[in-house]
Amino acid sequence: MARSPEPHRATLRGTLVVKPKRQGYSEKASVMVNYWREFPSGPDAPEEIYVVTEIQRNSRNKYEYDARMGVFKLNRVLYTYYPADYGFIPQTLDDDGDPLDAVLLINEPTFTGCVTVARPVANIKMIDNKEQDDKIVTVSTTDPFYKHIKSLDDLPRSVIDELTYFYNNYKRAEGIVTEVLKWEDAEEAKSIITWAQEQYKEQEE
Repeated sequence: MARSPEPHRATLRGTLVVKPKRQGYSEKASVMVNYWREFPSGPDAPEEIYVVTEIQRNSRNKYEYDARMGVFKLNRVLYTYYPADYGFIPQTLDDDGDPLDAVLLINEPTFTGCVTVARPVANIKMIDNKEQDDKIVTVSTTDPFYKHIKSLDDLPRSVIDELTYFYNNYKRAEGIVTEVLKWEDAEEAKSIITWAQEQYKEQEE
């Protein structure tokens, strides 16, 4: 009985695809996707943006997208759990040289590499290891549980308190000081996204 041909693995950036080997099969170059540079910031940025998930809610694994390698790498394991999905906005650039961070509020967790259409509703301005940092707070545009959330005033107090506590303490066990300075409304969040888009374009020119 003839053995089935061994499958070979073709690695896409962010995806692992298994293709069977066949006689006379001519393999073409895999389609490579760069989540940072090849996706636009959104369908109607800054009003509606794309959020690429790195870390899903309730995970302690801190994944980060490595644009050079085109993969999501495990950076470290945290001492606590993420209270919301977390990732970045494509084709943006923050002061730290990375794409702009985004917190995604959605009823069910997504997964690493998932791209979600989201609406910016607030910004968390904070200090992380003595450097200023922004985290755009967004909601899924397709989640009926968040369809009424348009601005900071619409966010439940419990969500604001939970995220504030998390970002004030999530690196404490690592000896790193973080502090939430203030929450800013949707208009400021959109302004920061536009600025980060311009920063990205300047770098690419």
